[in-house]
Amino acid sequence: MRADNSRHIRQAAERRHELTRSKAVAALRELENQGGAVTFEAVAAAAGVSRSWLYTQADLRADIIGLRDDRPRQPRASRSSASTGSVRARLTASLERNRELTAEIERLRHQLALALGHARRRNSAGTEEA
Repeated sequence: MRADNSRHIRQAAERRHELTRSKAVAALRELENQGGAVTFEAVAAAAGVSRSWLYTQADLRADIIGLRDDRPRQPRASRSSASTGSVRARLTASLERNRELTAEIERLRHQLALALGHARRRNSAGTEEA
């Protein structure tokens, strides 16, 4: 019978968890001290953890939300939308590509039908000789 090593596995998991938490806390404090944006994404990237893991840690989640809400919001750079002419040009190019692909599909279907016809003829000629 094997020895019960589950205690060692639990201890290793606990150490890994505490190490991960300490990295996340350190990253959170560093971002806070630098005055940078404190977001789940920034903390996760700085700590080398996943955002989903951060969301599961109630105290860290509360700290991040609190720090995020305390800071004045900086307006996001507005992304200029594509001009009407640009959209039309892309649409025209897409429609032309669609026509080309449709024509190619038709050519390939025709070639396939011919190849199948030749194969069928060869098979029927081979069975007549036998």
